Amino acid sequence: MRVAILGASHGMGRAVARELVERGDQVFVLGIEPHELERTAADLQARSPSHAPVGHALCDLGDPSTFAPALAAAQADLGDVECVVVTAAIFATQEAMEADVGRAEALLRLDFTNTVVFCEHARKILLARGGGTLCVFSSVAGDRGRKPVILYGAAKAGLSYYLEALDHKFHAQGLRVVTVKPGFVKTGMTAGLRPPPFAGEPTAVARRVVGAIDRGSPVVYAPAIWRWVMLVIRWLPRFVMRKIGF
Repeated sequence: MRVAILGASHGMGRAVARELVERGDQVFVLGIEPHELERTAADLQARSPSHAPVGHALCDLGDPSTFAPALAAAQADLGDVECVVVTAAIFATQEAMEADVGRAEALLRLDFTNTVVFCEHARKILLARGGGTLCVFSSVAGDRGRKPVILYGAAKAGLSYYLEALDHKFHAQGLRVVTVKPGFVKTGMTAGLRPPPFAGEPTAVARRVVGAIDRGSPVVYAPAIWRWVMLVIRWLPRFVMRKIGF
């Protein structure tokens, strides 16, 4: 499989890229830091069974003008793009965003609006070739309105609804949309935060995500226990949600 990954130079994107290249898939990495992209590409080349060079290009989620050129570079390098994976995002605590409306605006713009715009570019590329897989990281935070993640959860809820609707509309045309809903994963994005119960490790989460891509699963929770945790949370009455801090 030939895969372009946005966010591959850090965290979950790097973990997913490693899983793919180690089994022989071709990967093209997209990100915002040239030095980290070069390091990631070299690491992936060393892990590849064929040791084939791994291409990379700059793509800034904060700058939509970089989206089309980056995906075009991936097409040129791979010859064809069968799958696009989007792990890039930003995170800030609810308290930090309540204190700084600019920080809140940036998160909402990048994690929802700009992510959707990137997905629209990817969708067109995949449909033009007759179909493919679009795998996007959303979050369990978008499954229910909760006190600790009001703004982050709102962005991810919007993203999840968009991805579901995309699947409904274009599935018959060959587009497979995989929405990843991770719980807390121990990556750089969550550094400094206290891990809750059921915190995931990047490698284990990446393996679960790659399995979902192979199956074309519409939704995957990672770690798996979050499917059942969020099932309970979604059914809790509103008066209970007002009282608890989860």
